[in-house]
This record gives sequence, structure tokens and C-alpha cells, in this order.
Amino acid sequence: MAEEAGALVLDEVAISLGGRPLLALTLRVAPGEIVAVMGPSGSGKSTLLAAICGGLDPAFSMTGRITLDGTRIDALPPERRGVGILFQDDLLFPHLSVGANLGFGLAAQVKGRAARRARIEAALASAGLEGLADRDPATLSGGERARVSLLRVLLSQPRALLLDEPFSKLDLGLRARFRAFVFAELARHRLPALLATHDRADAVAAGARIVELGA
Repeated sequence: MAEEAGALVLDEVAISLGGRPLLALTLRVAPGEIVAVMGPSGSGKSTLLAAICGGLDPAFSMTGRITLDGTRIDALPPERRGVGILFQDDLLFPHLSVGANLGFGLAAQVKGRAARRARIEAALASAGLEGLADRDPATLSGGERARVSLLRVLLSQPRALLLDEPFSKLDLGLRARFRAFVFAELARHRLPALLATHDRADAVAAGARIVELGA
């Protein structure tokens, strides 16, 4: 498959478990594009995301090529792949402040305490969370926690983003607002994104191309 600058490309990727084929996929996700991966439980949505970010369980085997911005990444360790992932749960560290949680994700090339604090404050401001850097995550609302979790991923400067059912535990009102925030940030950063979801409304809200697994 032809590669494109900034694109996430899956070239004849096939995943099996114990010799049993689970999925086979060839796909190009352009910068700023969201592709929704849908299918019933057990069809391999989360397994596919794990293969891309480097967390595939050793019980599974994968063939094919995964490239990002023209670089093959499937043989690289997770920390060198440049792929961020957002899960159902916000996974904020309870023993760290909001700012320290964001600092954990902040790219290492941002040097110096003042520069790092400024980057964290700017990220919070971009999400309407000004002044929350010193707060305990436990004191935040569900929507605030969700936004902080996305900011932490983005501060690591990923070149692609994977979304593993990140809206499924939110109530309808919060779900719509957080969804809009996530999709706007993906467009602003021009990141190729894969969204694993059971809910077709998520894909419709994203304006996403849909890939059905297990069909």
C-alpha cells in the first residue's frame, strides 16, 4: 500500500490467536482523519489497537506492516512508536495533582520547570480548565477528568491517536460534549485516529469512515 506523509498505514495486517485467524486488514488513515473500527465483542477491535501501539499480548501473532509517517513501527518498542491511546477510564494518577498528571505525559524535550509549567498551563487553558493545575484529580467533575486525560495524551506529542471506547462510560450529555472536544483536538493537531466503538453514533459524530470487523 502506498504511504502518505503523516498517515497511519496498516498493510496486510493479520492477527491470529492459537493459529485461528482473528482479523485481516489493509487501511490508510490520513492526517486529521478518524476511522471508526466497529464489530461485536471478540471481533478484535481492542486487539488491533494493542497491535498498533505495541501492547499486543504474546498469545497473539501478527503479520504485515504498520507504518506511521512513512516509518515502519510494528517492530519498535511502544515508547518509540509515537502512538497515543485513550481508554474508557481516565486513568489519572490519584496521588498526583492535575498538573503533575499532565507533566507525566509531557514530552521529555520540553526542558526546565518553568517551561514545563507554562506548557501545562497552556494545555489546561485550551480545554477551559484554567487554574486547575494544583487540584487533586478526585475533586474534578467527570467531564474535567476526561479532558485532562486527553490533554495528558496530547502533551506526549503523539503522531497518531487510538481511541478505545473512550466515551462508553459517560452519560449522554457529557458524552456529546467530550466527543466534540476530542474530535476538535484531533482535527487541530492533524492526527490520524482509529476509534474502536460499539456505538454507531460515535462514528457518525466523528464523520468517520467505518470499518467493520467480524462482518
